[in-house]
Amino acid sequence: MLHVNVKTKEAKFTVPVPYVLLNIGISILTSKVLIRHANKWSKPHLDKKKISFIIPSIDKTELKRIIKELKKHKGLELINVKAQDGTEVIVRL
Repeated sequence: MLHVNVKTKEAKFTVPVPYVLLNIGISILTSKVLIRHANKWSKPHLDKKKISFIIPSIDKTELKRIIKELKKHKGLELINVKAQDGTEVIVRL
């Protein structure tokens, strides 16, 4: 399970994210339909800025292998960010 800890001056909370939700998110984000629509929606804005960029398709099986490997390293701290205003975000496996 992925644990996201957020600390601010006013509040402190933890959001647990099960690996099942990560796998569902990977399936949604790597779907060809979503990538095709994202490219279509971003095209007018990119054309105005004269930028040529296409969101590449992502291999779902590779991402799922990465998640499977990360499950073996419980307690690993992936992100630890502290802002100047005292806000902290920590992401752990």
